[in-house]
Amino acid sequence: MRDKKNDKARLELMLEEIDNIKEFLKDVTSLEELNANKILFHAVVYNLQCIGENAYKLSRPFIESHKEADWEGMEGLRHVLVHDYYNTNIATVWTIVTNDLQPLKEKINTILSTTFPDS
Repeated sequence: MRDKKNDKARLELMLEEIDNIKEFLKDVTSLEELNANKILFHAVVYNLQCIGENAYKLSRPFIESHKEADWEGMEGLRHVLVHDYYNTNIATVWTIVTNDLQPLKEKINTILSTTFPDS
């Protein structure tokens, strides 16, 4: 359900999921290392799915007023990871976790501090 009162909580969950991925990968330095550890790979993918699910459940007014993040892209990634999982491209996952998560975390932190400053 898309409920405006949950937008802040969903953003906070997304930060937690980003931190989970960063913690899981703290000693992983290459795509090959990630590929060699199937449990780790699936843990990372699960958290990416959760990020996408939380993006999907953000309220429409929130999404319309915060176009600085690619909420639709996160939703789309989640759909691919959940429904087309057998075609998941590990190189794409690696690119996302190494290039896109930190900027996303920074955007979410900025949104939280400016949109929900007294919470």
